[in-house]
Amino acid sequence: MPRALLIVLDSVGIGGAPDAARYGDAGSDTVGHIAEACACGEGDREGLRSGPLRLPNLTALGLGLAAEGATGRVPPGLAPTGLIVGAYGHAVETAAGKDTPSGHWEIAGLPMLEDWGHFPETRPSFPAELTEALIAQAGLPGILGDRHASGITIIEALGAEHVRTGQPICYTSADSVFQIAAHEEAFGLDRLYETCRIARKICDDWRVGRVIARPFVGSEADGFKRTKNRKDFSVSPPQDTLLDRLSAAGREIVSIGKIGDIFAHRSTGRELKTASNAAGVDVALDALATLVDGGFVFVNLVDFDTEHGHRRDVPGYAAELEAFDARIPAIRAALREGDLCVVTADHGNDPTWHGTEHTREQVPILAFGPGIAAGPIGRRETFADIGATVAGHLGLDHTWAGRSW
Repeated sequence: MPRALLIVLDSVGIGGAPDAARYGDAGSDTVGHIAEACACGEGDREGLRSGPLRLPNLTALGLGLAAEGATGRVPPGLAPTGLIVGAYGHAVETAAGKDTPSGHWEIAGLPMLEDWGHFPETRPSFPAELTEALIAQAGLPGILGDRHASGITIIEALGAEHVRTGQPICYTSADSVFQIAAHEEAFGLDRLYETCRIARKICDDWRVGRVIARPFVGSEADGFKRTKNRKDFSVSPPQDTLLDRLSAAGREIVSIGKIGDIFAHRSTGRELKTASNAAGVDVALDALATLVDGGFVFVNLVDFDTEHGHRRDVPGYAAELEAFDARIPAIRAALREGDLCVVTADHGNDPTWHGTEHTREQVPILAFGPGIAAGPIGRRETFADIGATVAGHLGLDHTWAGRSW
């Protein structure tokens, strides 16, 4: 029985979605703009990388051609020079958002057509009833922030006051999210997680997609730095996803990175947390080595988004893409006859774009494995086609959203 590996490159979009203007993102293009910046030297950073964007393995799988399908142009340096060895195409999101849960749920066969609740870009951003309930139920002396902000910026601005007062830093963004930042030692990591669990229940009344714990360390003198102990508290998917159907069929499921958090730990099988993209690929390869027939490995590689997209770091993002590209041969070598690997994304986060938020973009679909036919699969009208294809490959009857290619 065949197996499947699904890798989500968090935020690696390939051009504005047809409705990008509605989100203020018409013209955004994460991969395309990174490639253009690298071609003119704006992607150089001493000791990290220099020169044009080099993604030979992803290009051979069809990344440049997928981008051409989405935007009408091949990004600089991504035109194939030899035989294409993967099935390639691009997908349009139908969910009403550009956030991580919406993208992943749609990939897994559940497009969320009703919009999430969002907080206005005002000061304060949060309704007084929400703030008062959180302070009372979590036993807090108050909160700081209460506005739209970049996580790095607001921690730098309010970190010292947080340590002095014990008030956690609460902020939001254009996504449906309530984020709580606190010092791992002065506030306590366990206390931060418990505060987020309380906030999760409160935020249900406002249809907020995620509450995120954002722990940090450091001091006012030496500066503050976020740690890898981030934890997402998502609402549970309102209907079954590919994961639920695999679980009901008794299939082995391995969830790597944020996948467990994104799906509220429902039908996520064996969950393996990782500290970096490189570690995520390592763990995925280890999981494949022992995965039984009919099994499924679902991976989120978040560093593209959190470390580089939100920070508008073009050289860092480019280097991260090149580092993943270098792992493609090992991934291909780990696949057995009949296995399918799909590489895709959940939204964009163009590091050349204004602001620090996600961008509403189309995503690449690159599918490969021994015996998997190479060539174009065209434009897919929903991310759910990915879940439908994986379901069919694994022998599940498919009766929900999406259409296999």
